[in-house]
Amino acid sequence: MPRPQGVRGWWRVVRRGVPAILVLLAGVVAILPLRGAERVLHGPRRPWTGVHVQIVCRLVLACIGLRWRREGRPMRGPGAVVANHSSWLDILTLNAAMPVFFVSKSEVRGWPGINILTAVTDTHFVVRDPRQAGAQAAQFAARIRAGHRLLFFPEGTSTDGLRVLPFKPALFQGFLDPDLPDGLAIQPVSAIYDAPPGADPRFYGWWADMALADHLLAVLSAPRQGCARIVLHPPVPVAGETRKTLARRCEEVVRRGVQDRLALTENKD
Repeated sequence: MPRPQGVRGWWRVVRRGVPAILVLLAGVVAILPLRGAERVLHGPRRPWTGVHVQIVCRLVLACIGLRWRREGRPMRGPGAVVANHSSWLDILTLNAAMPVFFVSKSEVRGWPGINILTAVTDTHFVVRDPRQAGAQAAQFAARIRAGHRLLFFPEGTSTDGLRVLPFKPALFQGFLDPDLPDGLAIQPVSAIYDAPPGADPRFYGWWADMALADHLLAVLSAPRQGCARIVLHPPVPVAGETRKTLARRCEEVVRRGVQDRLALTENKD
């Protein structure tokens, strides 16, 4: 990724980055007593902090200058959300679109800075070990019964934002527990990033061995920002499905959403 160029480039980093950091810090400080009050009054439920995180993420996006819009409506009733994974920006844009609790790989727990955010936002960590699949399924079920809207990335890794990798079915097993509420559904979501004018279409993609710091600086120093589009598709009912059929159906919907929006953008150009 290109590093900030000249005084203007670094000034954009400061002008966007400092307010974003201050908003995040204020959000972290404010969420701690909020979580305590929730624990006392609502037990395992989280009726307030999800909305709090949503507001903070919207403010951070405003500080960065990245425009976003949501298409479709969040699902009603119990269930989960699955989406394609392109960037660290997904944390901000998907949370801005709807209150969710992320499911992430356990390695993220050790990332400096990110680990603080995942801790206060009640991120659910999973271990890539088939021997723990049953225990993780039970944990998913417990959180859904508590009313948490879990969001996970079935691709298992991030991409350049122009494609969708095959969905891994393992995590879908957690939503087939017979003790889960009736009418359970999974809402597929397509996250599409339109690059700034004249930039590489993969500009917002963060994948492979890209350094987080370099990518962050490149985004903050961009002369102009692009736009994120979060498309909420109709929920897919869980009843009568297997983990493999659920994974396949959700993957098809998410991939079609990404491809349709990218094709529309190309036609406009």
